[in-house]
Amino acid sequence: MLTTPERRLIAEPRLTTTVPREYVHRAALSEVFLTGWEKTGTDAFTVSAQWPRSHSFYAPEHDMHDPMLLCETIRQCGLLLSHTGYDLPLRHRIGWTRMQYTLNPQAMRVTATPAEITLHVTCSDIRNHRSVPSSMVMHIEAVRDDSLLAVASIGFSNYSPAVYERLRAGRADASRLSESAPMPPDPVSRSVAGRRRRRDIVLSPTKERWRWQLRVDTAHPVLFDHPLDHVPGMLLLESVRQAGQALEPSWGALMPTSMDVSFNRYVEFDTPCWIEAETASPGSVRSRRSVRVNGLQGGTFAFTATTEMTDVTSL
Repeated sequence: MLTTPERRLIAEPRLTTTVPREYVHRAALSEVFLTGWEKTGTDAFTVSAQWPRSHSFYAPEHDMHDPMLLCETIRQCGLLLSHTGYDLPLRHRIGWTRMQYTLNPQAMRVTATPAEITLHVTCSDIRNHRSVPSSMVMHIEAVRDDSLLAVASIGFSNYSPAVYERLRAGRADASRLSESAPMPPDPVSRSVAGRRRRRDIVLSPTKERWRWQLRVDTAHPVLFDHPLDHVPGMLLLESVRQAGQALEPSWGALMPTSMDVSFNRYVEFDTPCWIEAETASPGSVRSRRSVRVNGLQGGTFAFTATTEMTDVTSL
């Protein structure tokens, strides 16, 4: 017969928590989506995540989770495994070079419980400097309830504090630069951006309907969860999504079911960044449109992107 302590041990459920917020470079615990990780092979890992049924910024639409939740999860996955799997010091900086994903919209539906996500990660193209990775690519298969949710990859470079200081040439003071950033210009309308709240809109109108000024609000509680010395990658991804919607708002409620974004240089606070978009496949079906989006600052391409925008009412 089992003793009382043994019976209590068997009856106890498995406890779940998030990974330390420092590993994913977040200040707010509520913005940490990863719940655990384990090494499964040479340069292979499994990471667990949970998505909330509702979120202040990545809000569901038409009972579908926001694909930007996937992007933020991928971002956090790259940071977590760099620090825990490859011993990258916490003070090192990480900069994206490329991010790609293609998702299964049917697996994005909101259900009665938070979404439990498993990410199978394989790392490649690892370049080391002084025993820590200076760059790598992570390939990710995201699974939800035994169904494929998405395939993705993210490439990034890592910089020691000294190297980052030289790279940024006097622009590495995050607190000073965030505080001195210009006030954001007026946004496009909510219906054009496809966002419910004014403060979540990252595009400002220009005379051309296919061109906008990037709207950077350094007081935004999610996009600027902590002070930064440049415009964060998640804000740039959000500009791609909103530009895909704003290019032709009459297309309806659109979901970015795929993206391929190359990051060429940091986007600074003190110079306007222009977002330009065009339809990449004019002959495509109405429910699914491919859009090219470029971000230009100082006369050069800060990033280039393509995204497939899918009408969620057709799913």
